[in-house]
Order: sequence, then structure tokens, then C-alpha cells
Amino acid sequence: MKKGLMLFLAIFMVLSMAACSGSSTTSEEESDSKNSKDEEITLRMAWWGSEPRHDYTLKMIELYEEQNPNVKIQPEYASWDDYWKKLAPQASANQLPDIIQMDLSYITQYSNNNQLADLKPFFGKEIDTTDLSQDFLDGGKIGENYYGLNGGVNALAFQYDPELLKKIGVDKISEDWTWEDYQDMAQKAADAGLFFENGPGTAPDVSFNYYLRTNGKRLYSEDGTTLGYEDDKLFVDFFSMYADLVKEKAIQSPDASAQVKGLEDDPVVKQQSIGLIQWSNQFIGIQEAANRPLEMVGLPGPNADQGLFLKPGLFWSVANSSKNKEEAAKFINFLTNDIEANKLMLGDRGVPGSPKVQEALLPLLSPAQKQVFNYVAWAGEHSSPYNGPDPTKAAEVINLLKNTADQIAYGVLKPEEAAKQFRQQAESILAQGK
Repeated sequence: MKKGLMLFLAIFMVLSMAACSGSSTTSEEESDSKNSKDEEITLRMAWWGSEPRHDYTLKMIELYEEQNPNVKIQPEYASWDDYWKKLAPQASANQLPDIIQMDLSYITQYSNNNQLADLKPFFGKEIDTTDLSQDFLDGGKIGENYYGLNGGVNALAFQYDPELLKKIGVDKISEDWTWEDYQDMAQKAADAGLFFENGPGTAPDVSFNYYLRTNGKRLYSEDGTTLGYEDDKLFVDFFSMYADLVKEKAIQSPDASAQVKGLEDDPVVKQQSIGLIQWSNQFIGIQEAANRPLEMVGLPGPNADQGLFLKPGLFWSVANSSKNKEEAAKFINFLTNDIEANKLMLGDRGVPGSPKVQEALLPLLSPAQKQVFNYVAWAGEHSSPYNGPDPTKAAEVINLLKNTADQIAYGVLKPEEAAKQFRQQAESILAQGK
């Protein structure tokens, strides 16, 4: 009896100790979890843009910090040119911001240098992809990895002043207009002492790539190691038209373009130019600066549907060097899916990918913002697939093309000579990115 009692007491004590031990472990786990949520985390976030973009992005950061008191976000922002000048040395020093606003022209370069994290592990977890289409997600896909999340969709458009257009005897630009119509209107504008547009020379890679696409080609080959067209006649035809129109003072010269330091200086705003070719999300800024009704239409054809495409306005990327990748991914999810955050942004970085977010924004949109949303919806039905991010050396090729286009406009280079020179130098640059 005594032995049985002693055995019972021993078993009871072992079970009690085990229970206490289990309770202690659970308590410690709960404490660790709580401490993790309360742990102070600082993220650096970098972006480029105008003053209005800076202002609303700072408000978005404030909103996120209110919802996540343990997270602090340090903003780093600049103009387009200054942004990349600041980012390059940070990348070299392996000190990139945690959250990076990334562009098509640079994302391949930074990802190939192992400076951007693959976001795929965060999809469906920290980043809710439920309402995002596969095409939207694939905008930031390079190889099998996702180095950026699409910040919103844009499309190229010709944005113009309808009242100035009437001064050259044209009531409206048709959706099926052609390059012949473009040249005809440009000549009428010159005769009236106006520019027809600011000119392809301001961003020749954009306008020339569109022109190539209408001819079934593209600026870069699929693997990004050569140019994507073999017939230099395409180059000669496009830039001959450009040079002729500059000579006729029908479009702006490179010298005049260089004097434009901000929206307030833009010839469209100053009623010196009827229109300009730019991305749809830029329409709101030019509309606000002009403070009068402007219109949007697709670019000239033929084969405009083949040339036009829906483009990621920009990407949100996470630095591979970040020590808080999951937290950075959560903030990207906030930028993408949070309705209140998008009410502050209102499509400035592109039309949101989530239909729920789009629907929530519609009642809040200004007439100009509604024009953008409607135009992007139209473009989605009148476009061809996007070619994907630019190759590693794209930024150098873009600079080369801009300089070449300027020399053509100045008469320093003939288009035929420029075509050969550009091909030789561009393909040498692209080959270095292999």
C-alpha cells in the first residue's frame, strides 16, 4: 500500500512539473510574439517625383505609421535625375533603401546586380495578390523571379489643348489618325506660329519604340543584348520626320526643350504648343498646371493597336540588403491594396491593379483623373502585350539615343549616318550586359 501511494505521488509530481513546464513555454512564446509586434522597426523608402507626389506620399507614410505604431519610415525623395544619382552610390555601398521606387529602365540592371529581392515568396502572404491579375504581377517579372510589384498601369497618349487645336482648323483628333495626319497638323501649327507638340526628341526612346512596335519590331531584342530591329530604314524614316518638323518649327527643338524646368514652363501650359506625347498618369499634372480642359487620344498609326501597350507606371522593389524584407513587403501591400492610402494617391503612379481599389476611387476622382482611368481602360482594348522590363544597359542606350536625336535635330548628323552610328554604339553597350 505504501509502495503504491509513493508511486502515485511520484507520477503526480512528474505530471505537475510537465504541466508547469508547458505553461511556462507557452507564456514565453506569447511574450516573444508580443515583443516581435512591438519591436521598433525603421524602414527607408525612396521615390522620385514632383512636389505633389512628395506631399501625398508623406501623408501615406503617416497613415501607415498610425496603423503600425512600431514601424517608422524614413522618406528619401528627389527629382528624376537626382534620384538615380543618389541611388547609384547607395547601391555600390550595399546601402539601398528598404523600399525602392524602381523604373523600367533600371530594374533589370539592379536585379542582375543582385541588389533587389525576389518578391515571389511574399505573394499571397505579406502581399495580398487576390485582386491582382497575372499580367499585372508579371510586369515586374524577370526570368523566374519578381523583382518589383507594379505600382499602377499607364499607357502612352497624345495630350492636347482642344481650343488651340481649333486655331489650326481641326476640331478633334480621331482615334484612327496617322503619322501623315500628325505631319499635316504639325505644319498647320507652324503656319499659325505654334508648336504642334513638344517633340519626340524629349524622350526618343519612348516615341521611337512605339513607332517600331507599329512596324512589328521593338527597340531591344528579347534577350536585351542587341537592338530589336534590323532595318535601319525604320530609324531613318522616323528621325527624318523629326528633323524636318524641328526645321519647320512645327515641334520644339532640343534647345527649347532644355529650357523647360517644370510643368509651369511647359509649352502646352504656356499655350505655345498644342500637345505632347507622354504617359497617361502625367496627364493630371499637365492638366492642373494648365488649369483649362485638355484631351487625350491614342498615338498615330497605322497599326496603332500594335504599337500601344499597357506599361507599369513604376515598380515597388525591396532591397536585397534590407534586414526587414517582410516589413517592407507589408508596406508595399499597403501601397497596392489599402483603399485609404490609394485615396491619397488617386492614380498618380498609374491606375491601380485592384478592381476593388479602382471602384472605391471612382467617386473621388476629378474630371482629369477620370479621363486617365477611362483612357487606360480604352487603351487596354486597343493595345498589344507589353515587352517586359528594359535590359541592363538600357539607361546608357537611352542617353545615347537622346544625344543622337539632338545631333540630328541640330543638323550635325544626317539620319542615315546617325542610324549606323547609333546601331554600332548601342549594340556595343548592350553586349556588355550579357
